[in-house]
Amino acid sequence: MATPDFPDFNEATIAAIATPPGAGGIGIIRVSGPQSHAILQQLFQPKNPPKKIISHRLYFGAVVHPTTGLAIDEVLAVYMRAPQTYTREDVVEIHGHGSYLLLQEILALIVTFPATRLAEPGEFTKRAFLNGRIDLTQAEAVAELLRAKTREGASLAVSQLRGGLHGEIWKIRDALVAVRAIMEVAIDFPDEEVEILDTKALQARLVLEAAEPLSRLLARAEGGKIIREGISVVILGRPNVGKSSLLNCLLREDRAIVTELPGTTRDTIEECLDIKGVPVRIVDTAGIRETSEAVEEIGIRRARQKLEQADLVLLVLDGAEGPHSEDRVLFQVAADKKVVVVVNKIDRALPLSCAHYEAAFPGVPVVAISATTGEGIRTLEDAVYGAATGGHGLQEPGVAAPNVRHAVALQRALGAVRQVGEGLGADLPPDLLAIDLQGALAFLGDIIGETTTDDVLDMIFAEFCLGK
Repeated sequence: MATPDFPDFNEATIAAIATPPGAGGIGIIRVSGPQSHAILQQLFQPKNPPKKIISHRLYFGAVVHPTTGLAIDEVLAVYMRAPQTYTREDVVEIHGHGSYLLLQEILALIVTFPATRLAEPGEFTKRAFLNGRIDLTQAEAVAELLRAKTREGASLAVSQLRGGLHGEIWKIRDALVAVRAIMEVAIDFPDEEVEILDTKALQARLVLEAAEPLSRLLARAEGGKIIREGISVVILGRPNVGKSSLLNCLLREDRAIVTELPGTTRDTIEECLDIKGVPVRIVDTAGIRETSEAVEEIGIRRARQKLEQADLVLLVLDGAEGPHSEDRVLFQVAADKKVVVVVNKIDRALPLSCAHYEAAFPGVPVVAISATTGEGIRTLEDAVYGAATGGHGLQEPGVAAPNVRHAVALQRALGAVRQVGEGLGADLPPDLLAIDLQGALAFLGDIIGETTTDDVLDMIFAEFCLGK
């Protein structure tokens, strides 16, 4: 973290604009480190100067240039004394008008102070972690909360931020530490006549207090991934079957141009929506057909590229015509994907029942809709949700679920715990069992940040925005 020009991590003072770029009602500059109070004293002039700045109290005044004495902006300022702060260091926040020009000017003044520099992405949260205020799962939850695309995603992040995953990991860890203590006694006193290791009791304890909780956490991982990252859905079909109308209907707005002319959509159109808590990135594509028109051919090529990346395909058919041979070809093109067949234009009279389409396209859901009137759209959204979640729905909102990094470590910890159980059954020496047990503890420690390498930490915090 430190550079040749600055002292060690905790001795450097960092500063950043904590609000997004652009104009707004309020803009906030955050400062953390030992110089925070001195910076406030020299740059801030309270309107009614107090005898002493009291911690955690807002004061109204102005930021003034320390050399010219000219006011830069009217602000509210707060000084927060360590350790009752986000970083457990002295922290200052300056709440000014949301002019990025003024905020940049104030920030430029702040970093002229000795041992003060611009904060790196996520450095405030990294300091909170390194100073012991939060563990690594809670630090990651901050970034996930900022990136959340649905209310369910935000609820999941808040649960983790409040220590939901942290608490469950520590329960498992405490159970493994207790088992390790028993094994260490057996290692230290190998010649005792009394049998120290009760093999069956320890096996049962490992299953009940470690293996089963680890398995439950892993079971939540896929649902957590869907809530955090969402799914990519591609609308596929022949020209003029109503793909763009379906996109507009799902978005509840006229996003794509709709005409009766085949081939209107020449490029992919991507939008995001929330379907029952699942973030969905939906892509409208050019109608796939043989064509000699150069621009349309480019659109078709891009449609095929998006199809390769899709998690789910909505294969749109013209319900006024019935299944077409080209529809079956497209169904085969998407054979390695999850598919929902969407029979559109039922407002123009559906010549065939859904059962006929189910027979023509076996093994996939069939939903009849009218993208013009909106009939059947709720049923289609249910089908998309079911396909995204494997038909089992998502976990209860607010239940902490491991992310991909956590899931890998949990899987390794579970493998190590099972090896200990098998070793007990095989009557292996306790010193060998203790190695696997220590491995399981190390994997859990990696999740909460006890044993995480600097490279992994740098990668995690590099994903944060500036000022957080």
